[in-house]
Formats: sequence, structure tokens, C-alpha cells
Amino acid sequence: MNENENVVLTPEGYLALEEELNDLKLNKRPEVINALKYARSLGDLSENADYDAARNEQAQLEGRIKELEYKLEHSTIIDNKDKNVANVGSTIVIEYDVDDCEEFKIVGSLEADPFNNKISNESPIGKAVIGHKAGEKIQVESPNGSYEVILKSVS
Repeated sequence: MNENENVVLTPEGYLALEEELNDLKLNKRPEVINALKYARSLGDLSENADYDAARNEQAQLEGRIKELEYKLEHSTIIDNKDKNVANVGSTIVIEYDVDDCEEFKIVGSLEADPFNNKISNESPIGKAVIGHKAGEKIQVESPNGSYEVILKSVS
């Protein structure tokens, strides 16, 4: 993550990161420490594959803990109060053509999951619809060119 980078999250996304951090600290960290103790008890550390594996796992775990702590500390939680205007946290329905509609939830980039119709506020559609109301025609600028959609509903 870049210095001074702010992470945009929905309240659910913030909770998910917080839960992962707690699980890593309370459950995974003690497991890794026990694996290290066991590997040390096997003797010669210079040729101990179990010890090397446990040290690598510990390094990855501590790196992920630091990353999560940073993201949580530098996050902005967007709780969309105005349900009439598309924003992070909104569920939207857009129409590409007559009878060709799609529903999305707009989330922060860390929570994006296109396979579950969660699009980032930084995606072409996310950027285009934020701040608009249902019924508006919106121009979407994408890497493949621009196109028009109708924002059918916002909730």
C-alpha cells in the first residue's frame, strides 16, 4: 500500500477485515509459535526443514497482520445514508439495453468480487454511477470505449 493511501470500505468490509485480523492474532499466531517450538525441539536448525517452513509461515502471517492493521487504520467507512443516490454500499440495477439489466453492489476496491456482482467504486461502472439517481442516463468510460447505461434503481 502506498503511504497516505486511504482505503474505502463498507461497514461489512471493515468487519470482515477486523474478523480476519482477530483470527490471525488469536488463533493462527499461537499455532505458528507452537510449530516453531516443536521444530526447534527437533535439534539442528541448520538442516531442519520443519523449522524453515515454520519461520516462513510466521513471516507471512506477521506480514498479513501488519497489512490488515494498516488497512483498518487508514480506512474510511462509507455508510450510504442517502439511499436515492448511488454510492459505496448501494445496490444498483443498470440497464444496458431493453431487457438487459444487471444488479451490482458498489463496494471499496478491497471488497470487489465481480463473480458475486460486487464492483469497486474505482471500476468504470462504479465511478460513472456514483452520485447519480435512479432513472438517469449515464455515460460510462471504459478501456474498451464509452457506452451509455440507465441507472434503473438505487437501494
